[in-house]
Order: sequence, then C-alpha cells, then structure tokens
Amino acid sequence: MTFDLVIKNGTLIIPFTGEVKADIGVKDGKIAAIGVDLSGEKNIDAQGKYVAPGAVDAHFHIGIYRPMAQDAFEETRSSLVGGATTVISYFRTGQHYLNKTGSYKDIFPEVLDAVKGQLHTDVGFHLAPMTSAQVDEVRHLVKDHGIPSYKYYMFYKGFDLAANSRDSKSFTMSEEYDLGHLFSIMESVSAAQQENKGRRISLSLHCEQSELMRLFIERVKANGNPQNLKAYSDGRPPLTEEVAIGEATTLANAAGTNINLLHLSSAPALNAARRARATFPNLDLRCEVTLHHLCLDHESLDKKGGLGGKVNPPIRTKNDNEELWNGVLDGTVSWVASDHACCMEESKGDALWPALPGFGGTALLYPVLISEGHHKRGLSLTRVVELVSSNPAQAYGLWPQKGSMTIGADADLVILDIEKSQKVTTDMLLSAQDHCPFEGVDVKGWPETTVLRGQVVYSNGEVIGAPQGKYVRRA
Repeated sequence: MTFDLVIKNGTLIIPFTGEVKADIGVKDGKIAAIGVDLSGEKNIDAQGKYVAPGAVDAHFHIGIYRPMAQDAFEETRSSLVGGATTVISYFRTGQHYLNKTGSYKDIFPEVLDAVKGQLHTDVGFHLAPMTSAQVDEVRHLVKDHGIPSYKYYMFYKGFDLAANSRDSKSFTMSEEYDLGHLFSIMESVSAAQQENKGRRISLSLHCEQSELMRLFIERVKANGNPQNLKAYSDGRPPLTEEVAIGEATTLANAAGTNINLLHLSSAPALNAARRARATFPNLDLRCEVTLHHLCLDHESLDKKGGLGGKVNPPIRTKNDNEELWNGVLDGTVSWVASDHACCMEESKGDALWPALPGFGGTALLYPVLISEGHHKRGLSLTRVVELVSSNPAQAYGLWPQKGSMTIGADADLVILDIEKSQKVTTDMLLSAQDHCPFEGVDVKGWPETTVLRGQVVYSNGEVIGAPQGKYVRRA
C-alpha cells in the first residue's frame, strides 16, 4: 500500500496499551498501518518525539460572547496549538450565544450553518434543554443530529446573578428552571438511552447550588465587598458544589441517568463525587476537571491583579489544586478539559460581579498535562492520552473514530516534544483573547505538529492551510 502520510521513527502512545516504537501510515484520512519501515508520499521524521491521538477537548464554548463564526475560526485555531483535533462545544438558548429561544429543530441548524467552513478542528455539540418543549426534543436530537450529550446548569436555578435578581427567567428564557425541570431532563435522557442501547446518552451538570450562592454572595458584599478572585470564591464556596452534587446524583440515580460532573473545582466537590459513586454503585458517573482548576489559585492571581481569572466555578486554593491532581492520579477524574471561552479583557473590567466569567485554555491541553502531570507528578504518558483524548471520546460517543490509534480510526495525530520548555505568552496561543491567566508560566512539553484526518494543520507554531474541520455526528 502507498500511504499518503507516514510519521516515522516516533514512539507511539497507544491508549490503554502503552508505548511502542513504530511508524504510522495514513491513507484517505484514516490510520491504515502501524509498523516499521513504512514509506509514504509525505514522510515526517518523529525521531526522539512521541506520537499520540489528537486531544478531544470535551468542554468548549464557541460563540458564547462573540459571533459564532468568528469564534469558531479563531478559537479552534488555538486548539491546534494544544494538540486538540476535536472540540465538543456547549450551546444553549437564552442570553449569550444567539440570544434567542425556541425549538432546537429550528435553532441548531443555524448553529451548524454559522460554524461551517470556519473550523480548524472537528466539532461536536452538547445541548442544554432550557424549556420544557426542548426537553421533549432529546429523542429527535439523538436520532437526527447524532447528539448524545446534554447539559443542565444548576446555578441558574431561581437566581440571575448577572442581574442580581431572584428571577432568572429573563436570562434563561425558560418557564421553570428548577429541580423539577432537571428531573424531567434526566427522564428524557434516560428514555433516549433505553431506545439507543449500545450508545451512551448522558447529562452533564454544572454543580453549584444557587440558593446557597445567594446567601454567601450577600455576605461577601456586606463584608466590604472586595473586588478580587478570593471574594468570588467566597461568594460561591465549595459547599455550593458539594450540595449540588448531592442533589444531582440522588436525582440521577432515581431516574437511571448517565451523568458527567463538570469542572470539579475543589477538594469537597471531588469528595462528594467519590461519596456518590460509593452510595450509588450502579450509577454511570464520570468526573471532569479543567486545566485552570488543576493549576491556578486565587491567591497567586490576586497578587498579579485584575479579574482575568474569573470563571465559574471559581478558582480555588493551592490545596484544592493538589487534591484535584490526586483525583487525576488515583483515577477518580475521568478526563481533563479546558472549558475554553474566549472572553476579552474589556469584558472583565475592574468590578467583580459584573465581570464576565471564563477565559481560554484549549492551547494548553496537552502541554499542561505533560508538564504538570507527567514531568512533575509522574503521570504516565499513556494516562495523559487517556485523560485528554480517549476517555472523553468514549464518554461522548466519538470512540474509536477519535481518541484511538486503531486501524480505521481518523488520522487525528499529534507529534509531541515532551522535553521542549517555554514560557506561556498570550500571543503564542493563537487565540483572539488578549490576555491569559497562565501568562508567564513555564511549561515543559509541547505539540510540534498537529494532524487532522491525515492533513498537517499545525507545525512549529503556525497553522497550515484553510480550516478543514467539520461537524461530527456521534454514535
């Protein structure tokens, strides 16, 4: 066989297996062979480097604060820097994104049209049923659009933080966004699971308890109302995560729903997830952490000044960082994602509560896991690959097309120089965002080349060619 591309002399990191010195041959965008002395029309010498599946950044927000087409182009471009070849972006109706409500049957095609031709990576979408009518659309969305993953934001329940109002309806554009609504979503997702045996249909949860947040935010404001990230964490403390996880897992167990606990930010949240697994052993419960909750702390960021690190849930303490790393090391954490949301510095300002939450991080997905996980904490490279690629691909219906190195899988590959050290700068991340909370951090281990379906799309700091990404139906 004549291969279109061969990556030669590298060490392949094969998920759930280990490392092997071999060539990898690509034909028609697929992995066609793993062997020795392969040769193709194009050959890349990866001597001294590692070759891994492209990362699957399973928590992303295309178009949350900016036009969807522009955001898709500029932010998936940034993903290539971090070795991500697939992103799964959240979308919901209500304020932000397209700023409208209605049927996903009508609105979701608008989303696909907006991002078409603008994607540097392949993309999938998680959708959030905000209204009762949208809850009834889950079966249609699974069948007609290949969407097996949904979301509920627990902190939207009954309190609009942006407007400082106890009425969230203007923000969510929904009727009742309460635990009853959550349980109805769980029932709908479970029904879809029963109709699609062999596929994993799941509900992802942003776990912060809104009534407790109201109380703690009022206390922070009454106690001098400091304008820093510590105050934000105090206003949305780990207790709010812990209680919300208890509520969500109890309901999920009753409804028989597969769930994913998103961006766990604290030791209490991680321990609550562990308790839920022990309490409900038959519940399919998977845990996500983000790069920023693993590595950033409010004390250090507050010393630098500014509100660029405001995010939901808040940045916590160094102790929380280490406890989350322990969860990565002991297997409690299922995958690591970026929760990438391009948010410009002007949208942060210097007033804590109105500042928009979120920031980018997709360009650091493989680098942070290699630097902080592998080099500093002894995490195996195989486990790194599983955390950023294979596990999210399995959880969200992309495996083995994505996240694997099996024959016939998409040739989404990244060549890693795990010894390369450089300091993070905003410019090198190739995002439109004009700031980065990781600015100045020394990172050891960077992607050298990123390949999407057999085409080199990023090499040595530069994006190659026009966007080639596409929407991927998930089976």
